[in-house]
Amino acid sequence: MTLPYIENVEIETLIDQRTAALVRQLDTTSETGARNTGVRGQMAVQFFEKKRRKAWFTNGEEEVCWEQWTLDVTLATPRTESERVKVRNAMEALFLKAAMKIVTTVNMEKDHIPPITTSEANPFLFQITINPRADSWGARMSLF
Repeated sequence: MTLPYIENVEIETLIDQRTAALVRQLDTTSETGARNTGVRGQMAVQFFEKKRRKAWFTNGEEEVCWEQWTLDVTLATPRTESERVKVRNAMEALFLKAAMKIVTTVNMEKDHIPPITTSEANPFLFQITINPRADSWGARMSLF
């Protein structure tokens, strides 16, 4: 499966940093005894637009989240080579399933996406969060 991506050093660096932080966090958790069952975490990607805020006493802009993707991550530690192959095959299948779900959802639900007003490679503000709080609106909507 071929997936599009933006070749941008800043975005790649941010993704690498957040992924490394999540792996470190999961590694620490796995050392405390959950190694056999796999350790779970989450990574959330939120997209924002700047909106003009009009209130009696304030004038300015606020960042409004218009979409959030929550990715469930499980750190598996196979003990043998055959387990490693099984885990890798399962990981590939789950990644393909998640990518297809994202593509399908993105192609169906477009009305909420703000207009692109810049010619930059990545026109939207975004944030990548490790183990986001469960009380966010995206978690309540159970997007992914």
